[in-house]
Amino acid sequence: MLVPAFGRVEPRLSVLPPSREELAQGKATFMCLAHEGFPSDWSVWLKVFAFQQARLARCTFWPPQARPYRTARHLLSGPGTTVAGRPLRSARRDPVSQPPLTSARTAPLRRPGGPSRSRLCSACSYTREELLNIRTSTPSDLLPVFLVAAADLANFLTKKVRRRRRGKRAGVLVRLRRRGSRSPLPGIFLSNVRSLCNKTDELTLLMRRNKDFSTSCVLCFTETWLNEQIPDRALHLEGFQLLRGDRQRDLSGGKTKGGGVCFYINNAWCSDVTVISQHCSPALEYLFINCKPFYSPREFASFILAAVYIPPSADVHEAQRALAEQILCVERTFPDSLVIILGDFNKGNLSQELPKYRQFVKCPTREQNTLDHCYTTVSGAYRAVPRAALGFSDHAMIHLIPSYRQKLKLSKPAVRTSKRWTSEAVEELRTCLDTTDWDVFRAATDSLDDYTDTVTSYIQFCEDSIIPTKTRVTFNNDKPWFTPRLRQLRREKEAAYRANDREGYKGAKYQFSREVEQARSRYNKRLKEQFSANDTASVWRGLRQITNYKPRAQHAADDLQLAEKLNTFYARFEIPQPSSTLLTAQVSPATLEPHPSPTTLTTFTTVDNEDVLKLFRKQNPRKAPGPDGVSPATLRHCAEELAPVFTDIFNISLESCHVPACFKLSTIVPVPKKPRITGLNDYRPVALTSVVMKSFERLVLPHLKSFTSPLLDPLQFAYRANRSVDDAINLALHFILQHLDSPGTYARILFVDFSSAFNTILPALLQDKLSQLNVPDSTCRWITDFLTDRRQCVRLGKNVSTTRTINTGSPQGCVLSPLLFSLYTNCCTSSHDSVKLIKFADDTTLIGLISDGDESVYRREVDRLVSWCSSNNLELNAQKTVEMIVDFRKVTAPSPPLVLTDSPITTVDSIRFLGTTITQDLKWEPSISSLIKKAQQRMYFLRQLKKAKLPAQMMEQFYTAIIESILTSSITVWYAGATVRDRHRLQRIVRSAEKVIGCSLPSLHDLYVSRTRGRAGRIAADPSHPGHRLFEPLPSGRRLRSIRTRTSCHKNSFFPSAVGLMNTL
Repeated sequence: MLVPAFGRVEPRLSVLPPSREELAQGKATFMCLAHEGFPSDWSVWLKVFAFQQARLARCTFWPPQARPYRTARHLLSGPGTTVAGRPLRSARRDPVSQPPLTSARTAPLRRPGGPSRSRLCSACSYTREELLNIRTSTPSDLLPVFLVAAADLANFLTKKVRRRRRGKRAGVLVRLRRRGSRSPLPGIFLSNVRSLCNKTDELTLLMRRNKDFSTSCVLCFTETWLNEQIPDRALHLEGFQLLRGDRQRDLSGGKTKGGGVCFYINNAWCSDVTVISQHCSPALEYLFINCKPFYSPREFASFILAAVYIPPSADVHEAQRALAEQILCVERTFPDSLVIILGDFNKGNLSQELPKYRQFVKCPTREQNTLDHCYTTVSGAYRAVPRAALGFSDHAMIHLIPSYRQKLKLSKPAVRTSKRWTSEAVEELRTCLDTTDWDVFRAATDSLDDYTDTVTSYIQFCEDSIIPTKTRVTFNNDKPWFTPRLRQLRREKEAAYRANDREGYKGAKYQFSREVEQARSRYNKRLKEQFSANDTASVWRGLRQITNYKPRAQHAADDLQLAEKLNTFYARFEIPQPSSTLLTAQVSPATLEPHPSPTTLTTFTTVDNEDVLKLFRKQNPRKAPGPDGVSPATLRHCAEELAPVFTDIFNISLESCHVPACFKLSTIVPVPKKPRITGLNDYRPVALTSVVMKSFERLVLPHLKSFTSPLLDPLQFAYRANRSVDDAINLALHFILQHLDSPGTYARILFVDFSSAFNTILPALLQDKLSQLNVPDSTCRWITDFLTDRRQCVRLGKNVSTTRTINTGSPQGCVLSPLLFSLYTNCCTSSHDSVKLIKFADDTTLIGLISDGDESVYRREVDRLVSWCSSNNLELNAQKTVEMIVDFRKVTAPSPPLVLTDSPITTVDSIRFLGTTITQDLKWEPSISSLIKKAQQRMYFLRQLKKAKLPAQMMEQFYTAIIESILTSSITVWYAGATVRDRHRLQRIVRSAEKVIGCSLPSLHDLYVSRTRGRAGRIAADPSHPGHRLFEPLPSGRRLRSIRTRTSCHKNSFFPSAVGLMNTL
C-alpha cells in the first residue's frame, strides 16, 4: 500500500477508477474514500495519487479494513451529490466540514445509513494536461514524502489486481475447441451419408448452429451417390473445399447408384490440398489426398487422408490387399507424412494386412456393428465420439477428436554435460598418468581397499582436471543436422513475421530453407565418409539419429523418497547367512602381502599385463563411468599407462581372495517398464557397476568356464557356446510333437516365473555348489567375497538414496552374474523321462508328456520343483506362472488345475516363450503377425533414409540390421510350418524394401534354407548338444536318417525339416 508520511496514524484511502467515457474524453475521475488519520488538507495528496493511478491504467485499490462496494452509489451521502453527473438518493450530509477544492467537480461522500467510518470522501476530476503538469505546478513543500517508490507501487498494485489462478475444464474436446484449426492432428467428422445431395440442408444448418462441426478441419463422407451430372456448386459449404471421388460406371461393373467418397477441407486449416490417387472398382473405392496445413507438428510434414469404401458384397481379401499396396506406395512417396485412413469398411479390417495401423473407432456405428473405421500409425491419436446420424442415414456420424500430444510437449528440453575428448586433452592426460609414480600409492598403505580407492580417485581427479566439458540443450524433436546457425535463422524468420516485414520474412525464409538443405548435405556427406572409412559404429549412430530409431529411454521421476523405497524394495531378499557357513566363506580383509595358500588349493594363474591392456583398448568410450569414477574413455585412451597398476591390483585380489570394496559398489538407476507406473515392481533395476571390475570379471570368466562347462545341465541353453534361443524352442517342440504322434497323449507345459531371480543367490550356498563342480577353493572364496558385503544405492536424477550393504544376490550388470546363476540352478533337473525341464537362464519351462491321462509323474515333478526353489531361496511368482495344455485328441476331459504356493495356476491359450508366440494348437499366425507389425513399423525408418538421399549400400545395411533381423527372428522355428498366405505377407515387406532401396534383397525362403542348414551342421558337429542324436548318419555316411513323423505339424518342425534339407545337399 502506498503510505504518505503525514502523521503518527496511518491514513488510508480507497479509490475507484474513472469510467471509460471520461477516459475517452481525456479526463480521469477517481472515487476516493478517506479514512481516519487522513489530513484535512488532502487535495495535493489526492492529485499525486490520482497521477499515479492514471499511470497504472485505472487500477482499483481497497485498503484491508475497508469493505469494497459493488457501486459508487453506496459510498455517497448528502443531498444533491452526484457521481460522474448522476444524482444519488437517500443521502445525508456529513457533519465534517469539507475543505475547498480546486478541482472541476467535488461532492461530499459518506456511507448511507448509520455512523460514518470515513471522515471525507469526494469525486475529483482532472484533465490530462493537469495530471501531466501536477508535479511542476505544485510547490515542493506541499508534496508528500512517500515511503515507497513509484516503481514499487506499480508492481504492488499490479500484483493485487491480477486475477487469481483457478482451475479450468480439461479434456481432448476442450483442448480441440481452444486450439481450433491449430490442433496437432486434424479434427474429423466421419459418416456414411447415403446420398450427399439429400443432406446439404442439414449440413448447412450444422454449419450455422454447431461450432464443433463448422470449425472441424476435415469432413469425410462415404456413399455420397454423386456422379458427373451433379456440379460442385450444388454441394458447396461455406469455408470448405470439396474434393470428390465419385463412382465411375465403367470401372464399377456398370453400377450407377451407390458408392462414392468425398472430403470437405476447412480453408482455415489448410488451403494446399492435392489429390494423390483415386480408384474405383467393384471391390474397392478410395480417394487419397495430401494436405499441408498452416500448422502441423515438426514430426509431420503433411497429412495424407484416405477416404475408403468397401461394399458389403465385395471380395474383402482382394480389397484389403489392393488398399494395403496403395498405402505402402504412399508411405514410400511421402515418408515424413502421417497417413490417416477413413471410411466404411463393412466386413473389412486392416489389422491383418497392416498390423502397425491402429483402429480408433470403438463404438458401434450401425446398430451394434462397427463398420466405419479410422486407422493411423500413431498410438493414442484420436478419441471417437458418436453423434447423431445425418438425415435418414443408417450410420452414426463419428467425431474424431485429436488426443495426440506433440513430441515437443512430451518431455522437457534435456540439458546434458559431456566431456570433449580432443586429441590435445587426451595427450595431456596420458602424459599426466605416464609420469605418475604408482609405487607411491602402493607404499602408502597396507590395505588393498585403500590402495585401489586411492588409485581410482587419483585417475578421476586427473580426468576432471584435464578433460574439458561442454553443456548443450537438446529438444526431443530436433534433427541431427540442426546447428546453431539454423536456430538463429529460424529466430530471425519468426521475428520478421511478427514484425509484419514481408520483404524481410521472404528473405529469411529463403535463407533458412537454403541452410537446411546445406546442413543435410553436409551431414550426409559425413556419413558417407564414415561408411567409406569402415567406421561402422559412427555410421550406425548417424543412421539412428536420422531415423530417431530407439530414442533415449525415459527415466523415473526425481524423488528422494521414491529412491529410498526402491532401495529397500530391491534389497527385500536379504536374509542373514548361516553362521557356520559364513565362518568358512568369509575371508579376512586383504593386505598387500598375500596369505600363503595351502598346497591342497589350486590358486589362480597371475593375470598378464597384455590381457589387461587388450581389454582396456576394447572399452566403449561412450559408456558411462561406474561408481568408482573411472570412465571407459580414460581406460581406452590411456590403456598403456593404466594397465600395469591395475594388473598389480588384480593379482593381489586373486591371491588374497578379496575384491576391493570400491569395485563392489553398485548404483541402481530404475527405468520404468511401462508408461503408467502402478507399483515399485514396475521399475526395472539397471545396475551401474565399476568398468574396471567388469574387465576384471572378463579375465575370471574363462577360468571359471574351464571347470564348469563339461558339468553343466545339457538342457541349460543360456550363456553357452553353440546354444541359442532357437535351440531351446525347437527341442521343446520336438519333445511335444514326437510325444503327440502317439494316440491318447497330450502335453502340459508349465512356464515358471521367478521374482528377481538374480537377487536371490545365497553366496554361501553357491560356494558349496561350486565346490561340488570341482571349482578350486581359492576361486570359490574369491567369488564368495565378490558377492558379500556389496553396497548399493538408488539414483533418481540428482537424488541418491542412502547406501545399503547386502549379502544376497548378484547384480545383473555384472559379467559373472549369468554364469553364476546357471551354476546356482544347475542341480535343478527332472528325474523322469516323461518330464523335461528346459532352462534358459532364469526362464524355466517344465514339459509334462502325459499318456493315458496319468498326470501323477508330472504333478510330482512340479511339487519337487517347488520344494527345490524353497530350499534354494528362489521365490516363485504364482501370479505370472502360467500353464498351457496341448491336446489334439478328439475327446478331451478337463484336468484339475495346478496349485503353487496355495495359488491356482492360470491356463492360457497362447504365450510368448523366449520371444516367440506359441499357441495351444501350435499355429504360427499370431507370431508371424507380431513380426509383420514390427517390421512395418521399422519400414518408416528406411523411408527416412531414402528421403535423406543416402546411398543404397547404407540403406541395405540398415535393412539387414533392423528389418531383416525382425523378419528372420527364430525363422528356423516357424517358417516351415507357416501357411502360404503368411509367407506371402512376409515377402511383401521384402518387396516393399526392395522398392525403397532400389536393389534386390534375399528372399525369406532362401534365408530360411541357408540358416537351417547352417544350424543343423553345427548341431551335428557338437556331441554335447542335446539335439546331436537326432542327426544320425546312415551307414553310407552321405545322408542322415530321416525322423519318422505322423503329422504335418511334426513334419514341418525344425529337426525333421533340417534333416530333409541336409539330405538334399
